[in-house]
Amino acid sequence: MTFSEDVKRELARLSTTAECCQRAELAALIRLNGSIEISRAGQWGLSVTTQNPATARVIFKLFRAVFGVQADIYIRRKVRLRKNNVYMVWCRGNVPDLLRQVGLVDDSQGLGHSVAPWVVQRQCCRRAYLRGAFLAAGAINDPQKVSYHMEITTEYEDQAAVLCELMAREGLAAKVVSRKDSLVVYLKESEQIIRFLNVIGAHAGLLHFEDARIHKQMRNQVNRLVNAETANLSKTVEAAMRQTEAIRLLAARGELARLSPGLRQIAELRLAYPEASLQELGQLAEPPLSKSAVNHRLRKLVSLAFEREEDAGDQVDN
Repeated sequence: MTFSEDVKRELARLSTTAECCQRAELAALIRLNGSIEISRAGQWGLSVTTQNPATARVIFKLFRAVFGVQADIYIRRKVRLRKNNVYMVWCRGNVPDLLRQVGLVDDSQGLGHSVAPWVVQRQCCRRAYLRGAFLAAGAINDPQKVSYHMEITTEYEDQAAVLCELMAREGLAAKVVSRKDSLVVYLKESEQIIRFLNVIGAHAGLLHFEDARIHKQMRNQVNRLVNAETANLSKTVEAAMRQTEAIRLLAARGELARLSPGLRQIAELRLAYPEASLQELGQLAEPPLSKSAVNHRLRKLVSLAFEREEDAGDQVDN
């Protein structure tokens, strides 16, 4: 089961008792997943389709228990791709009156793609509408995956505009992008997605998301520290190898005996302790030296060894 399905199951278990919030939630479910049919005899039919059984239960409950409308659930299996079940909640009765109650039909303007402002006037109703919209057409990436992403898909610009406006009133900066024949209202930042889960009442999903995010941040931080430590260790090993090579080159040319006592001591210590750090070499010196002093003397040895080797090469070429 995906993270989106877990969140929808949690939302389906919420008990919304306020009639205004029930109206707003059903309005979103119908607006995003509903379809109206009118027979030749003028009979209206309303169907709301979903692939999520938890969402289907919410729609059925709101139709029958809340608005007293006769409804039936039909299940069919898709014959292509994933072959998931498709649940259709079919509503009979006074459909126009139901649409007026949820603010989707205006006597002056008829059926539109938006929702009446009075339906989402209160904060609790705005949150219920967003909850219904997510149940109808929402999805959230598993927070353990690489990227954070929450989206609600719709087919109409008016619907996308309503969703963006309602999210903005909850402090959410949603964006819209076209995808094939649909519009996608989405959030990308983890803090924004956590806030959205809180707004729609998915508190268990929020805790799971936050826990996964913290673990991911800790894992990424550990990986960065390990990578940095590995890079630093590689640089240290490469520098020590170059220093050892330079000292051996000086010894082969009989130049170690002519070095100053300070340079000769560091050269002997590096040969004796090829894997020691600069700080460890400084502690082994007599008297002890600072890390910067050891580094300066080793750089001097490397310079003496390879500069003279380059000069000798130039003379041979000439």
